[in-house]
This record gives sequence, structure tokens and C-alpha cells, in this order.
Amino acid sequence: MKSLFFLSAIASLRAVNAYLQVPSGNTSFTEYSGCATPACGVSVTGFSAAVNQLTFGSIPGLGEGDACGRCFKLTGASDPFSPAFAGPFNSIIVKVTDMCPAAGNEQWCGQTASDPGNQFGQPFHFDICEDTGGAAAFFPSGHTALLGTFTEVDCSEWTGSDGAGEFNGSCIAGESAAFWPGNTACGNQGTCCRVVRLESVLGCELMVSLIII
Repeated sequence: MKSLFFLSAIASLRAVNAYLQVPSGNTSFTEYSGCATPACGVSVTGFSAAVNQLTFGSIPGLGEGDACGRCFKLTGASDPFSPAFAGPFNSIIVKVTDMCPAAGNEQWCGQTASDPGNQFGQPFHFDICEDTGGAAAFFPSGHTALLGTFTEVDCSEWTGSDGAGEFNGSCIAGESAAFWPGNTACGNQGTCCRVVRLESVLGCELMVSLIII
């Protein structure tokens, strides 16, 4: 059962129409191709991923968000379409370079400030790039949609290299920033007036901070 504190945290998120940016939590995973022109403006050669818009920190057409360049360890745990599947599951480290926009991807990336859960109840989503090999390394054969966890890690643990910036304002400064919450790298864009960052959504013990931007 969710604690009253958890419900209060979600209520605060809803009240300020905020981005949800945390260092660890429960998440869903899918795969996509066509990663050569990412929203952060920098493509990479190592494993990469897009994150849902509410976590990315921007809106389509505005460019980078504060998720750009941050590295995360992703671990699969179950298949929502095949609950009896027991694995084996894999872990990989990805760098975030792209956004999974809410529009057109409501099933996985439709989280909003008023309803911060996708159709599988997950507040976060990672769409793992096929082109850079991450999807093949992460998903078990025949299972291309999973649930699991993510944890922000130092990008020294990631293997790959960065390409050149593709437009003015390209940014992947998250690769050298301190972990969320409370540490800004590329920054967020859009109409949000505040950012809510929760210490963790893995359990019921949460800490909430409001940061005016």
C-alpha cells in the first residue's frame, strides 16, 4: 500500500505541473530505431536511450532537457505481456540522448503531471536504441517490452563516445553533472514553472524538493 507521504508527493507533483526527475526508480522498457538525430542534439556510439517526456525535461521542438547526457543502469525484472516468463534478465548502462514524446506514445510515455503513470503504472520509461546495440544486449529473445528498475550512475561506467553537436544549443552536460535531485546540467525547458524531484520511487520512503526555475 502506498504511504500517505507517497500520495502527498504525487499530489505535489500534480499541483505544480512539474517534471519528474529522480536518481532511481521503477520503470518500463521498450526499443526503438532511428536514433541518429536525438533530441539532445548529440548522437553516441555506445548504448543509448530515450526517456519519457515528463522525465526528459523538455517538449518536442524545444531541444534538450536536463536528462541529456545522464547515464543509468537499467535492469529488467518482468515481461508485462508474459507474466510467467522468469528470465534470465539483463542489465546494461545507457546514456540518455533522446526524448520519448507523450503524443503518439501514450501507452509507454504518456505520463503527465496530473497522472504520473503510464498504462502499466510506471512513472518512468526508457526506450532503448536498437541502432547502438543496447536493445539486443538488454532484451531476452522474443521479449521486447519489460518492466524493471533504473539507477543513475557515473558516466565513467558507460562505454562509448560522443559525436559532434548537431544544432546550436546541443547539450549532453548531464554526463559530468552530479546525480539528481537538485543538480542541473542542461536544464529543463517548457512551460513548467517548477521541478519536483523525488529521492526515490522504488519504495514508499520519499523526499520531495521544489526548485523554482
